[in-house]
Amino acid sequence: MARPKILVVGAGFAGVGCVRRLERTLAPDEADLCLVTPFSYQLYLPLLPQVASGILTPQSVAVSLRRSQRFRTRIIPGGAIGVDAKAKVCVIRKITGDIVYERYDRIVLAPGSITRTFDIPGLAEHARGMKTLAEAAFIRDHVISQLDLADASQDEAERVSRLQFVVVGGGYAGTETAACLQRLTTNAIKRYPRLDPGLIKWHLIDIAPKLMPELGEKLGRSAQKILADRGVEISLGVSIAKAGPQEVTFTDGRVVPTRTLIWTAGVVASPLVATLEAETVKGRLAVGADMAVPGADGVFALGDAAAVPDLAKGEDGAFCPPTAQHAMRQGRTVADNVLASLRGQPLTPYKHKDLGLVVDLGGKDAVSKPLGVELRGLPAQAVARGYHWSALRTNVAKTRVLTNWLLNAVAGDDFVRTGFLARTPSSLRDFEYTDAYLSPEQVREHTASLSAARAD
Repeated sequence: MARPKILVVGAGFAGVGCVRRLERTLAPDEADLCLVTPFSYQLYLPLLPQVASGILTPQSVAVSLRRSQRFRTRIIPGGAIGVDAKAKVCVIRKITGDIVYERYDRIVLAPGSITRTFDIPGLAEHARGMKTLAEAAFIRDHVISQLDLADASQDEAERVSRLQFVVVGGGYAGTETAACLQRLTTNAIKRYPRLDPGLIKWHLIDIAPKLMPELGEKLGRSAQKILADRGVEISLGVSIAKAGPQEVTFTDGRVVPTRTLIWTAGVVASPLVATLEAETVKGRLAVGADMAVPGADGVFALGDAAAVPDLAKGEDGAFCPPTAQHAMRQGRTVADNVLASLRGQPLTPYKHKDLGLVVDLGGKDAVSKPLGVELRGLPAQAVARGYHWSALRTNVAKTRVLTNWLLNAVAGDDFVRTGFLARTPSSLRDFEYTDAYLSPEQVREHTASLSAARAD
């Protein structure tokens, strides 16, 4: 008899956590394991702001999947663009553009999320995101290029617009991005004697009334004070009304001349979710506490793409937030449940204990809340970086990150532009690929043609 096939979609924290667990627990001949991902690495997303600011090199946060000694998973280089749960077929567009069809017995959907945007004029064309390695590398080059161009310009208005930067989103990604890049420009301006340091201005805005409310009142205020003391202008209860190539308009009527708009205002589940025609909760797949999708045989979902009940809160309608901490743990639980389903054993509900929150603001600045203990300054920085360092999956990645941190602490920032992406389109619209996914009807058409071809 043919071995059952387990197909895992996505190589983020959830997908890789699942694959690693399955590789350790599956017997050699028990099942075939496949992973669908455009890249053969796991991106350590929480450290992207440090890549954008040059503290870390890009390869240090791209953890190779093939370095594991146990690695025996077949990687399909591409992205899933549709799933037919009845036919048990996943439609995949490979990085070459070719369409392939993968049958499965069990499928684990961990496609992650895309940047949440709104119908704001000019946003998709002029804003940059912060969810991929390419975006982080581009933003670094872009920010440094603004300093170079401002230094070369004789036009005062152009200098002003190039030296103002706007970050939208007061969550972890936006706050850390603004903090790290503001520190970079503050240090870099010392190398530009013709530029007035007073012209550099960073704006951090969010429609919410508080900065990082998950941290609590005291730590949230501490983070806000750290940034304000550095000169970051924080505007809460404010968003973007309109974006253009040289200015943005805030919803409170202010017009800020800028060439840099970084959008980190939350995420939504991958469009792959909509191809299943399954029940959703605020765009995320509705799943049980065991992360099985009701009514879809052999389908499991987790991470940013799934609304996983939060049993730790004991409340009806409470779901786990889309964080790396949950994704890693859910990956292990789903792997156990996939294996249990193959062996005819009962499935286990996902339960967790919150380990706390860490926010690295660059340099000696940080706020952390490990296991409910509030920390600031160097102790918080040690906890934040210690947590991130320990979460990296290979010794090579740990060595690279630690070396980068030590080098930055000793030698300071460097301000080199690589120029690799200088002529590459780099807006939100260019990186999200939301038009690549099939509609449910198209998925059925693809799988029907596949069945007809096989019958012939």
